[in-house]
Amino acid sequence: MSITTIGLDADDTLWHNETIFRLTHDRFVALLADHGDRDLIEGRLAEVERRNLRLYGYGVKGFTLSMIETAMELTGGEAPPVVVREILAAGREMLAHPVETLPGVDEALAALSEKYRLVLITKGDLMDQERKVAASGLGDLFAAVEIVSEKDSGTYQRVFARHGTGAEEAVMAGNSMKSDVLPALEAGAFAVHIPYAITWAHELAEAPEGHARYGALESISALPDWIAARA
Repeated sequence: MSITTIGLDADDTLWHNETIFRLTHDRFVALLADHGDRDLIEGRLAEVERRNLRLYGYGVKGFTLSMIETAMELTGGEAPPVVVREILAAGREMLAHPVETLPGVDEALAALSEKYRLVLITKGDLMDQERKVAASGLGDLFAAVEIVSEKDSGTYQRVFARHGTGAEEAVMAGNSMKSDVLPALEAGAFAVHIPYAITWAHELAEAPEGHARYGALESISALPDWIAARA
């Protein structure tokens, strides 16, 4: 069986993302320092985000709404207008932040695109993800871009059937064990974990050690050779 299609995650696989969220977390904690310490504020924000994922989905806009809701909860519904303004400003800055690709991405994708069909599979806000794809300069290398509400085994089965020859002849590569690796393996694809320096708490999961179709690489630069050894 040959590999025909490569699925690639976007945020924190092709370009920096979580570091931008971390900086905004720090800004949010500083704004609400009079209402609790870092652990309390971060913990409450994580609870609100988890509760809101099914309503807002993933991305900056949902994160911004969750910050406002957390601020309201921590201040008893009396968050000062300046705090709300600062949160909204932080969200706008995140949406306008320059896209910085990770080391080795351009070369790896150029090499892969010569032999395989590349499909970008990402979660998040539609407009923001489309902006980042365009700003990255990588868009022309992809045969398709799929911006999905959730990454589960059904998503991968549908995407790889629509844009390839099925999950069995596809590889999914990304930084999230929960979203990029485990459901892709469940769908029947190969899956490669390429860790980022920071992982969002909601994306943590145990590695499927010993799985015949699982691989772990330190850098995307090693992905072409890993795939070539199995193609």
